[in-house]
Amino acid sequence: MKIIIAGAGDVGSHLAKLLSSEFHDIYLIDKNEERLNSISSQFDVFTIPGDAKSVEIMEQKLISSCDLLIAVTSSEETNMLICILGKKLGAKHTIARINDDNIIKENREHFYNDLGINTLISPTHLASLEIKRLIHQSAFTDDIEFEQGKLTVFGISLSSNSILINKTVRESADLNPNLTFKPLALHRDNLTLLVSGETILKENDIVYFISLKESIENIIKICGKHKFKVKDVMIIGGSRIGLNTAELLEKDFRITLVEKDKKKCEEMASTLKSSLVVNINGHDVKMLEEEGLTETDALVSVTADSEMNIMTSLVGKSHGIKKTIARIENFDYINLSQSIGVDTLINKKIIAADNIFKFVRKGNVSSVANLHGTDAEIIEFIVKRGSKITKKPLNQLNFPNLSKIAGVIRDGNPIIPFGDFQLQENDQTIVFSLTESIKKIEEFFQ
Repeated sequence: MKIIIAGAGDVGSHLAKLLSSEFHDIYLIDKNEERLNSISSQFDVFTIPGDAKSVEIMEQKLISSCDLLIAVTSSEETNMLICILGKKLGAKHTIARINDDNIIKENREHFYNDLGINTLISPTHLASLEIKRLIHQSAFTDDIEFEQGKLTVFGISLSSNSILINKTVRESADLNPNLTFKPLALHRDNLTLLVSGETILKENDIVYFISLKESIENIIKICGKHKFKVKDVMIIGGSRIGLNTAELLEKDFRITLVEKDKKKCEEMASTLKSSLVVNINGHDVKMLEEEGLTETDALVSVTADSEMNIMTSLVGKSHGIKKTIARIENFDYINLSQSIGVDTLINKKIIAADNIFKFVRKGNVSSVANLHGTDAEIIEFIVKRGSKITKKPLNQLNFPNLSKIAGVIRDGNPIIPFGDFQLQENDQTIVFSLTESIKKIEEFFQ
C-alpha cells in the first residue's frame, strides 16, 4: 500500500513506527524538518518537508495513486481540508483526526463523507470509550471480547496469594482439566513475553489469558483476585475526556466529577444529567476525602498533567480504591503502570493511532486490538480456503515463535486450540502476537 501521513506529531510518528514494520510505502509530511529527520533516522519512511495542505505538494507526490491518506496534524480544520483536497486529487481512502467529538456523537459523519472524508477519528471519544470498557471489567487490566464474549482475551495481575506464584505453566495444568483457557503471555519489568510450559509465574506479573466465558471466574480466583462491582466512580479533571467519560458512565454508575475551574464546573453541571460536579482541586487529598474518595470503587484521573494523574491514582490506591486509570501524555510512561501501582495508563494519541492502524491490515483481518502498555496485538483473521495455515496441525506449522494461535470460533462455537488442532476455511482465528512478528503471521493467512 502507498500511505501518506500528514502530521508528524505524536499520532503521526506513532503511526509511522507501526506502519514501517509492515513493508508499505509510507510518506510522512510535516513542516518541522528536525522532527522528520529524527523519525526517518529510526523508521523506514519517506519524509517530505512542507505544508500538507499545499496542492503543489499533494500533486508532486502522486497522491492519485495513494491508497490511504491520513491527516493527523494538531489542527482539525487542516486535517479536514487535507482529506477533502486529497480525495479530489485521487486518494482512495481518507482519514481525518478531529477534536470535536460531537460530530461522532451526533452521527454527522455522512455529511463529511460527502465532502471526501471517509473516516473521522476522535482521540478524545476513543479514549472515553476505552475508559468505559475498563471500568466495566473491574478485575482486569485489559480485555477484548470476541463473538459477544464467547472468547475473551484479558490481562490480570497475580496477587501474592495466587496459587500460580512460583509455579511453571506446566505445573499449573491441573487447574485447567477441561482445557477451557490458556495463558498466552505475561508483562514483567516492562517486557512482554510469550509463555511456554516452562515459564515460571511471579507475583505482580500481568498474565494475559484467553478463556471461554464459563472459566473467567475461576481464573480470577486462581490469580488471587476478586471480582468486584463498581458503583461509585470519581473522575479527576474536567477535560473533554473527563466530561465525555462522565456522560458515558453516568447511566450505570454514581459519578463524581472533580474540577478546579469554577466556570468549567458550571458548564459541565448543565450538560451532565446525574453526575455530581465538585469545584475543588484534585491535588487536595483532604477535600477529595470529604467528597467520598475512600468510598470510591474506581478513580479516573484525566487532567492535562500526566504526573498529577499518576500521583492522584497512587493516592487513590493508598486509600483502598480497587481500580485506577490515569491519562498520560508522555509515551515513555506507557509501560510503567504495573511497576508503579496504577492499574492502567492510557494515552489518547496511541489509542487513536492504533485505531487508524486497523485500516492498513489485510482484507482477511476482521479486527485488531492493542493491549495497554505492551508490544503485543490481538488480531482476528478469517481463514481463507487453501491458505498456508490450513495445511497442517498447529504443532507442525512452524508458526512464528513470537506469536500464538489463541482461540478459534468455528460455526459459532468457541474453541481453545492446542498442538494437534488444525484450522479450516472460515474459522475465526484469534492470534496473539508481538508486533515484530505480524508480517510473518499474515503470510500464513493469505
